[in-house]
Amino acid sequence: MTDLPEASAESAAEAVAAGPAGLSATDRTRHRRLREQGRTDREALFEVLRAGFVCHLGVVVDGDPMVVPTVYGFDSGHVYLHGSVAGRSLTRDATACVTVTHVDGLVLARSVFEHGVNYRSAMIYGVPRALEGDEKLAALRVLTEHIAPGRWEHARPPNRKELAATTVLAISLDEASVKIRRGDPGDQADPHDVWAGVLPLTRAWGPPVADPYTTRPVPEHVLRRTGEPF
Repeated sequence: MTDLPEASAESAAEAVAAGPAGLSATDRTRHRRLREQGRTDREALFEVLRAGFVCHLGVVVDGDPMVVPTVYGFDSGHVYLHGSVAGRSLTRDATACVTVTHVDGLVLARSVFEHGVNYRSAMIYGVPRALEGDEKLAALRVLTEHIAPGRWEHARPPNRKELAATTVLAISLDEASVKIRRGDPGDQADPHDVWAGVLPLTRAWGPPVADPYTTRPVPEHVLRRTGEPF
């Protein structure tokens, strides 16, 4: 392992702070419906990406659509995905669409028509680029630290065989669309007398459950996430 290149990756907070301010407005990302829920600042995109770690990767494989759930990491310029070199979804010769969605609550209105969801979502379009060498290792570090902060320095890094078996893709954040809905039902003027409001949905990490073969105590970087919302 000593001859592997050292992974140097900026933290998500540092990367985001360094990013440009605006989102693109292409034909694919332009907000056509519910424009008031659309966001055009890059910080809104980072808010959505920071809040989760699972995305859906949409690609066309042999003429058929394929949408695959997978974990991701990101920095100021790219979202990173990884998987087996044999994975059919990790195409790199055509545009892919990465979608991240968080449900924050059900909006229960006075009429069925006005029911909805409070949510945060992002769609990112781009042609994936396969990474190699230092870039590949650095992207894996970004991805690992996004999923489990502190884990890269704690666990064994990938060896050459593992790196060779793994595809790492980078997709630019240059073409992205963000929508966010917050707030109450929009039918306050409806005279129908029923309860209306929002049923919030919250998620949090539970206490760590040790592997039966583990003899070491739970490390601090794992313990501190207990109860943390995501």
